[in-house]
Amino acid sequence: MNAILASALPQVLPTVLELTGIALGGVLLRASLVAKKRWGIDIEARHREALHSALMSGVRAALANGLSGQAAIKAAVDHAASSVPDAMRGLNPTAEVLGNIAAAKLREAVG
Repeated sequence: MNAILASALPQVLPTVLELTGIALGGVLLRASLVAKKRWGIDIEARHREALHSALMSGVRAALANGLSGQAAIKAAVDHAASSVPDAMRGLNPTAEVLGNIAAAKLREAVG
């Protein structure tokens, strides 16, 4: 019996190792996708929080400088672009979205 196993092992071992490698590769791929999804969401949340905070800071600075309306919104967007460039690159919001968020922050600060 041992002689049969000993003679079959060299023929079967490469296949067993290849199947094991494929299985481990699948497990690692799945783990990397889960990690990327989880950490990607965390990074996006931090970028979003930083952008909103920068827009509110820009609105407050604009109001302190006597600006209002569209001038305050533009100043807030300019402030956010210069203070959180990583968030701007990561989220890539349109000018319209930035303007809408800044306008909401302006209403919040005034009201």
